[in-house]
Order: sequence, then C-alpha cells, then structure tokens
Amino acid sequence: MTPDHVDGLLEAARDRSTFGFTPVPWDRASMTAYVHTAMAKREAGVHEPFVTWSVDQQRIVGSTRFYDLETWDWSTQPPGPHSLQRLEGPDVASIGYTWLDPAVQRTPVNTEAKLLMLTHAFEVWSVWRVRIQTDVRNERSKAAIARLGFALDGVLRADMPGTDDTVRDTAAFSMLLDEWPVHRERLHSRLARSGG
Repeated sequence: MTPDHVDGLLEAARDRSTFGFTPVPWDRASMTAYVHTAMAKREAGVHEPFVTWSVDQQRIVGSTRFYDLETWDWSTQPPGPHSLQRLEGPDVASIGYTWLDPAVQRTPVNTEAKLLMLTHAFEVWSVWRVRIQTDVRNERSKAAIARLGFALDGVLRADMPGTDDTVRDTAAFSMLLDEWPVHRERLHSRLARSGG
C-alpha cells in the first residue's frame, strides 16, 4: 500500500452497501489518512498493509493487512534440540482491516488473497496461530471466515467501538500451524473448482 493507491481504494469503496459493520474510509481525506496511518504502522513494524487487486478486473478492489504481529518471550525456555524458539518472525499474526468492493465479494478474490497471506504466515514466518476477528453481528464476514477454515474461539464482549455508534462484541477466530496443511489443500481445490 502506497499513496498512489488512494484513488483505486476510493473507487473500490464507492458502493457502501455491505460496509455496515466494517470501518471503510468514505472520502479522499479519510482514505488518504487511512493509507498514511497504514504506512506508518508498516514503518513501525506492527502492520503489513496491502491493497487487494483483481486480475480479472485489472483494478484495486479493496484492502487487507497483517496486524498484531506478536513475538513471544522465549527467554524462559532452555535451548535444546527440541526447542520451539524461533530466531525471527512473529509467533502470532492477525489478518484484518479487510474490506472489498461489493462487486467482488463472494468471488475467488478474497480466497486468493487469504491463501497468499496464510501461506506467508505459516510457511515463511512459521507462526503458531493466525487470528481473524469480526463484529459478532456480521454474519456475512463470519461465514466467509469459517469457509476459509478458521475455528471460532469465542466472543470478546464489549471489545471496541462499533461502526454504528455502539460498543461491539467481537467474534474471534483462529487457525493453527498444524491445521494449515489440510486447509491449504482444501483452499487450493476450491479455487481450482471455481476457476480462480
């Protein structure tokens, strides 16, 4: 994500019919601030923001990112041949800040983007867990997360401000490193069937 993506992101956010529970910038000023904040968090090493690109439509269709990149304190673990301690990369990553133009929702675009991100998280970083969270009222988002293979961990009550002047409860999902191979194959098969 760079400032050059502001126009494409604005176009992708024009139809707001499905953004009821998702905070999506609404004008040039808010989108510019969104991009600059995302870039600052990338510079600080706490987020990895991306634009989502549709190959079929040859345009930006939304945004997503890694955030809450968490490295555990392994200092109490003795070194040894079976040590789980890793030398670099986060131990846990969250995927979020995801929104898509309604025109590409329920198409292979989101599955492809998440497959790329999950592959990076599990196969490059070797994280132990990837988290995804959504407003507990967002049935469409919860169904999409479950289709990716994430398990519902529970609901965080009164977790944060909602997008509609409420305090939202958050549905928290996760996928674990040892669960990834099965879900990777299933997602590849699903994309092959859909032509994605």
